[in-house]
Amino acid sequence: MPDSKIVTIVETPRDAFQGLPRLIPLTEKLRYIQCLIDAGFRHIDVGSFVSPRAVPQMADSDEVVLALRKQTKLEKVAVVVNEQGLTRALAVGGLDAIGFPFSLSSQFQLQNTKTTTTQTWPLVEKLISSIEKHDMSFVLYLSMAFGNPYGETWNEDALFSVIKGLSCMGVRHISLADTVAVAEPKQVEKVFKRAMHEQPKLEFSAHFHGRRGAWFENVQAALEQGCRRFDAASGGLGGCPFAQDLLVANIPSDQLAIRLDELGYQTGVDLKKVTQCAALAREFQALYGKP
Repeated sequence: MPDSKIVTIVETPRDAFQGLPRLIPLTEKLRYIQCLIDAGFRHIDVGSFVSPRAVPQMADSDEVVLALRKQTKLEKVAVVVNEQGLTRALAVGGLDAIGFPFSLSSQFQLQNTKTTTTQTWPLVEKLISSIEKHDMSFVLYLSMAFGNPYGETWNEDALFSVIKGLSCMGVRHISLADTVAVAEPKQVEKVFKRAMHEQPKLEFSAHFHGRRGAWFENVQAALEQGCRRFDAASGGLGGCPFAQDLLVANIPSDQLAIRLDELGYQTGVDLKKVTQCAALAREFQALYGKP
């Protein structure tokens, strides 16, 4: 188990923006991302290469990535849901990592990627093969990792059966995602402890969503089991537009950085400047959060 006091916060403007109903101009998206960079974030989920019909807010992800290509000290992550999206992402260039959403819930997988879970396994294998040829990282976001509200049975052994299968397929980084904010600290502790024990060669990170006041207990539980990478968004902006519980907020990166600092962890984030990012997130919510 790592004893490092260094924690990576992955800022996720992609996740923050995607569910906002009013389209955000490209210049404004770049202003927001620059605010994050100025605050010290060096790992940013910048966009997704998906159908503009499904997620209109992400239609300009090509332009966002192109505008950030010269940011060499920034890990730029983008999400794809199929081979066509990966082809677009690779054509743009400049990305450092590709993310893919894989769900324990067959229903949510179909809603989110328009493919069944059965169809998704060979797709992941194809994506890994293509990404490896381009010297990029691959992050698999395993959604419903702590519970499934869609009426399908969730249990820990089923979760770890999927993790084992993904590991055998060649996945090396799994982000355990609490997509609809059902995780509880004891459960998080148990899952991360088992994950670190059974799959020590895999990197496990956390993508929590959560309601006000309750999310940091889950972060602490994951921290205590060795997790050192967390997704978050300034001001807690956003959430998944395909989730049953629409737009359960992301955990706030500004508050996360402050809380981690209080516990003696190092994030590289400027605690003064990060409050400016949170203020900008609130501005975006006011401007683009209503139809």
